[in-house]
Amino acid sequence: MASGAEEGWRALWRRLLLDPASTVSIQLFRYTAVGGAAFAVDFGSLFLLTEFGGLHYLLSAAVAFGLGLVTNYLLSVVWVFPRRRLSSRSAEFLVFALIGVAGLGINEMVLWALTEGAGFHYLLSKAGAAVVVFLWNFFARKLSLFR
Repeated sequence: MASGAEEGWRALWRRLLLDPASTVSIQLFRYTAVGGAAFAVDFGSLFLLTEFGGLHYLLSAAVAFGLGLVTNYLLSVVWVFPRRRLSSRSAEFLVFALIGVAGLGINEMVLWALTEGAGFHYLLSKAGAAVVVFLWNFFARKLSLFR
């Protein structure tokens, strides 16, 4: 028989991972996990395209960002945001992508400023840009699409 503390932990993990995400705090927790997965796709693609694909880091960043965007969208609609404002999936993705394009602009500006202006390695610059874009994306998408 499980103790009360054990049951409490199980209930917490069930709310965080399995039940519909009904509060902003649970959505932010899940969006952070989704953001981590999307960042891994984005960051890994940036590295591979730049180092092995021979692309300029800003072009690689744009392609990698698109791959991360699709990853983020798919995981967000399945796991993070249970309610939608738009009934059309294509319209929803369009708005999601437009917010992502704004995020891409922010990403490219911060990446360029930190790499060219401050002299950081492009991968370190990407980590800084990811924090800024993460916050932009969560709040813009939460307010515009998933109330």
